[in-house]
Amino acid sequence: MTAQAPTDDTAEMAASHRDGGLSACAPYDLATLRHRKDFLAASRARYRATPGFVVQGRPRGDNDPAPEQVRVGFTCSKKVGNAVARNRAKRRLRALARAVLSDLGRPGWDYVLIGRKSETAARPFARMEADLRAALDKLHPADPPTA
Repeated sequence: MTAQAPTDDTAEMAASHRDGGLSACAPYDLATLRHRKDFLAASRARYRATPGFVVQGRPRGDNDPAPEQVRVGFTCSKKVGNAVARNRAKRRLRALARAVLSDLGRPGWDYVLIGRKSETAARPFARMEADLRAALDKLHPADPPTA
């Protein structure tokens, strides 16, 4: 039996995963938060609670090395459930970020999605999408009017 060479799609997805991106076809370059200091900074910023999750968001500032990126982190505490339940909740939050933050996330911002006990895994995905869209509308400051 011979090993098959990876297809272009497989290689592209693997490269996207290695680079920390969530989606190869996203309008904005989504990256994953990996460091504790980034999660702590987001926890001190604005947040909006929804029935299925909590979203925290903050602009990173002018000295950021990658101002065009939208960065997102995910967390689910043991309150959400055992490891299986936490991983399922995080998978749903990742899918939610791909669906919504790739379009509505602002470049230069960090977002953290926090799972909620029993609701993150059980809430219909369409409602979670609507919740995140509404939360982002309230989270982002209004743009100043242009003359």
